Amino acid sequence: MSVALPVAAYSQTPEHEEGGEAEGEVFLDIKPKIRNAIFNDPAEVAYDIKVKSTYKEVQEGKVSYELKTDYGKHVSTDSVKVKIGPGGSKKLSFKIPAKTPGFYELSFRFNLSLYDDTVRRVFGVRPDQIVAENNRPADFVSFWQKTRDSLSKVPPKYRVLERKDLSTPKITVYLVEMRSWNNALIRGWLTIPKNRPKKLPVRYRVPGYLVTMEPSMMEDDFAVFSINVRGNGNSKDAINTKGIQYNLYNIGDRNNYVYRAVYMDCLRGVDFIASHQDMGLDTSRISIDGGSQGGALAIVVAALDKRIKLVTTEVPLYSDIHNAVRISKAMHPNVQTPVWYMNNYVSQKTGFTEQRLFKTWDYFDPLNFAGMVRCPVLMGIGLLDELCPPSCSIAMYNRLATQKKELWVTPDKGHEVDGNYYRFQYQWLREYFLLP
Repeated sequence: MSVALPVAAYSQTPEHEEGGEAEGEVFLDIKPKIRNAIFNDPAEVAYDIKVKSTYKEVQEGKVSYELKTDYGKHVSTDSVKVKIGPGGSKKLSFKIPAKTPGFYELSFRFNLSLYDDTVRRVFGVRPDQIVAENNRPADFVSFWQKTRDSLSKVPPKYRVLERKDLSTPKITVYLVEMRSWNNALIRGWLTIPKNRPKKLPVRYRVPGYLVTMEPSMMEDDFAVFSINVRGNGNSKDAINTKGIQYNLYNIGDRNNYVYRAVYMDCLRGVDFIASHQDMGLDTSRISIDGGSQGGALAIVVAALDKRIKLVTTEVPLYSDIHNAVRISKAMHPNVQTPVWYMNNYVSQKTGFTEQRLFKTWDYFDPLNFAGMVRCPVLMGIGLLDELCPPSCSIAMYNRLATQKKELWVTPDKGHEVDGNYYRFQYQWLREYFLLP
């Protein structure tokens, strides 16, 4: 597994004050022995902690940890007594007994005279050995071939309108309209730098969950097409979910489920790019990028359409949906995420079971598309992600058919990656597309 390292330092300095008139702060610096918290040798799993106090009073108490699997199963616990003098500091080291491949939840608890806090960390052990169960339906390929065939019968009727009111001296902005699956009218934004060579590679951006995509005004070496799938942004009027949560719309019917249409909207976007070489688009160099739901869409589109030559995907939602559902229920039962909506629907809807949920979602899980992705892939994850558990993202990553894949791990972020990732991503795209 190729793993890119962020260059940012990983520390946390939570501040908490108790004790009436006492003045001061406690600063924590918590660092894994391996900077990105991915341990290929279980014997190396360890954390160093520095506790610094600015209080004038002595701080006494203990520092402890509890280790759990990402399903919430207790693994181990340990603690040490600490005593920190006025304005002093203390260095601690914990060796963590995690042996089997997977991701682990690590809670450090600080119980001192005038300070009490808990800090959550997540680390991985031999993630390249994480293997998800196979739940791909026998008719998976034929289902999606039939779906693509039905899309091909819909005339796209492209309409491209220059938006001079949004354009700048450096970038021309176009509003794009097209007909997609079931003849729905969807829209997107194409931005093209004015001072450019005859042909530009294209960055195709797909949306997160109910995220409105706007024109991209930051690129100088790429044309950028940002699509709003039905129900998003300026394509919001393409679907009426009748007040139902978006990802629950027709969830009991794979043929009419909302994501069948969404996946086809994204493929129609590739059709648009490929058919507009006359606008200076190099259709032999199309990359796709998305985060969260968009991260899932990027994988699905690359699996279904070989015109996609590169994938960058961040914190991909819905990956390994069986495990995502279980982890959400066990570890984050009250965090309202798209997966939580599914769990809540199962618990509230009479006659709709978890097995029924999976009967639909096995056709839409990015994990089941991963083995069809053969172009290079860059994936970024945050280890503290409560929406997209790292073990689910890695299970999908491990199943990618491409031999050219890189993983960027940000250990102290949740449903995001650090800023250095995007600089690396930009250079990664330039390198693959042989840009100077």
